[in-house]
Amino acid sequence: MVVSMTGYGRGTREQDNVKVIVEVKTVNHRFLECSFRMPRQLLVLEDKLKKTMHTYINRGRAEVYVTVEGEGLINRRLQLDWKLLHQFMEEMEKVNEAFSLNQKPSLKEITAIENIISVEEFQTDNNIIEDLIIESLKDACKTLKVMREEEGAELKKDLHFQMKNIWSSTEKIREFAPNVLASYRERLKQKMVEYANGLIDETRLLNEVAIFADKADINEEITRLQSHVSQFEKTMDDHGPIGRKLDFIVQEMNREVNTIGSKANDASITTFVVEMKSSLEKMKEQVQNIE
Repeated sequence: MVVSMTGYGRGTREQDNVKVIVEVKTVNHRFLECSFRMPRQLLVLEDKLKKTMHTYINRGRAEVYVTVEGEGLINRRLQLDWKLLHQFMEEMEKVNEAFSLNQKPSLKEITAIENIISVEEFQTDNNIIEDLIIESLKDACKTLKVMREEEGAELKKDLHFQMKNIWSSTEKIREFAPNVLASYRERLKQKMVEYANGLIDETRLLNEVAIFADKADINEEITRLQSHVSQFEKTMDDHGPIGRKLDFIVQEMNREVNTIGSKANDASITTFVVEMKSSLEKMKEQVQNIE
């Protein structure tokens, strides 16, 4: 089926005063490429998140934003350097003995000592947060998938319309094709009359017409082009990624249309060729965005 590579999804989960928000934005890309924006402590989850996304997305550049709100991610605690404190107190005792003092440092003075008290950050058990992130990502991907499928359905309608135009043009070209040969025969005959004083070499005329007929024969190209149209329509109903295959078919169709235009050498057929090339240009841009 036709699925767009452009979309947006959002998922939110909350538990034990921890809230997780995951947003996913995708655009077209040759492969599946994921980039994550989340707290540094959670980067270890990147591989798991990629595997989760791969069950929903086959192609596209995905930007994933993970936000964790609450106090569940990082805890902090005060750390007292007891060894340094003991050294300090010992040195104070030495100063008191050396100068016959009896000074005791105040708590304020002790806490003012550099590096004696520090704030240590440590991660709590991330199992709950990890589950919340993965479930939020699944919710975001489900929403994203719906959006991509809806846009894909609109793309399919337009592609089907362009296919109908191309098929119709090939049928009209098939009708005009015999006239090209007859018109060439008349033009050639007229030139022979003008340059040969009314005398016509029928054998020469027939040979020239036969040579032109062989060079200008576009029945094979028309047949292949219509075959590509049928294959394109059938491929749009296939399951799984189809964007690359559709892109290849469009290239083949464009090749056949160019050949028809160069071989036919007729103004009426050229008009239909221009219309088909216009349709193919639109299709070329659209299939670039199909998964």
